[in-house]
Amino acid sequence: MKALILNCTLKASPETSNTEALARVLMGEWAKDGIDCELVRLVDLDIKPGVKSDEGDGDAWPGVRAKIAACDILVIATPTWLGQMSSVAKRALERMDAFFSEMDDQGHTLAMGKVAGVVVTGNEDGAHHIVGTVSQALIDVGFTVPGQSWTYWHLGPGPGPDYTETAQAHDYSDKVGRNAARNLAWAARALAASPAPRQEA
Repeated sequence: MKALILNCTLKASPETSNTEALARVLMGEWAKDGIDCELVRLVDLDIKPGVKSDEGDGDAWPGVRAKIAACDILVIATPTWLGQMSSVAKRALERMDAFFSEMDDQGHTLAMGKVAGVVVTGNEDGAHHIVGTVSQALIDVGFTVPGQSWTYWHLGPGPGPDYTETAQAHDYSDKVGRNAARNLAWAARALAASPAPRQEA
């Protein structure tokens, strides 16, 4: 079984990513379960705006799409900016819109039969809003989003230390992250044992 985390931080490598730090809690839990996981920092790639699977001219999205196609579990990991998901996360979801035009003869999108979850970090509230918004988009393109398949970390409104700069609230966020990893793995195995039904056009 394979998991893929799309880190939608605005920080290019090798700058420290708080979002990645929390996402790695899930990776640690999956490692115990024998699940391979890859983390991709999208801002390091030239992902063009658009809603097609390949926007040409050096677009890096086709490579990311191939990783999504090969995974059983997808996690969108995003920081909070102005109470919203990052622009990088939004672009990734927009590119998944192409799945609708690529259905197979059973009416399945590339995402059907796969599960997805969400990781959010930030120093201002908005985490539940982001989880809801991202989950809706993932469900729309065909992913199954299990219950309690998310985690978030923040210290309330206004500026403050980052996840990697304090241990405050880590116990809760990390515990919920480990639970999310287990719930995603369980749901992925259940879907693998029961293929998605044919969809009507």
